[in-house]
Amino acid sequence: MAALVTEHVTDITHWNERLFSFRTTRSDAFRFRNGHFVMLGVEVDGKPLLRAYSIASANHDEHLEFFSIKVQDGPLTSRLQHLKIDDPVWVSKKPVGTLVTEDLNPGKRLVLLSTGTGLAPFLSITRDPEVYERFDEVVLVHGVRQKNDLAYYSYFTEQLPNDEYMGELIKAQLTYLPTVTREPFERQGRITELIADGTLPLDPAIDRVMLCGSQSMLQDVSEALDALGFVASPSQGTTGDYVIERAFVEQ
Repeated sequence: MAALVTEHVTDITHWNERLFSFRTTRSDAFRFRNGHFVMLGVEVDGKPLLRAYSIASANHDEHLEFFSIKVQDGPLTSRLQHLKIDDPVWVSKKPVGTLVTEDLNPGKRLVLLSTGTGLAPFLSITRDPEVYERFDEVVLVHGVRQKNDLAYYSYFTEQLPNDEYMGELIKAQLTYLPTVTREPFERQGRITELIADGTLPLDPAIDRVMLCGSQSMLQDVSEALDALGFVASPSQGTTGDYVIERAFVEQ
């Protein structure tokens, strides 16, 4: 069992009946790379019930933030969705993960492809100043089923571009591309469809890609990238043209 620390909830946002986010305190000793995940959970019958959650806050924030689905009969999310301010949660002391920019080959454009709560690590990465030093452009794609699943939409369109410290970088280098599959929207289609029809042109000579989403999304998009000539990072600490986070929340 991973070594755990108790943090306390400081803020909760319910985006809709399926999605919510929450913030917690952050231990002064806790360090992580943007893109990492931790084991997160609550105590049930005297024991910690834990699942892997990407850290949505940046590593320079004083708090921790997490983005979750709601599963009514899920062992963990059935409890997490009812969290209240000051409630305790367990967080593992050792963050880990393969979704880090250090494992990408040099490139000009960083493309972040996410579906659902797979957006979480990219909330962290898009606020990393080093990312904007390394890449000329950053493109964030967030695929969801319905418009109201676009959690953080106003954050990316309004709040982040006006951030006191990073707003100018964001305006100049970050492109946010939300896409919806099940109702009319400014952009429609699955990520694989956007790649196939040229809406999202990708070039292995200049683009570096990070993926986070469901198992089916990871498989389908990886196959599309492989067909274009991209080479995946084979393991942590080994560079490639794209990286995948294989740990995702299974309630």
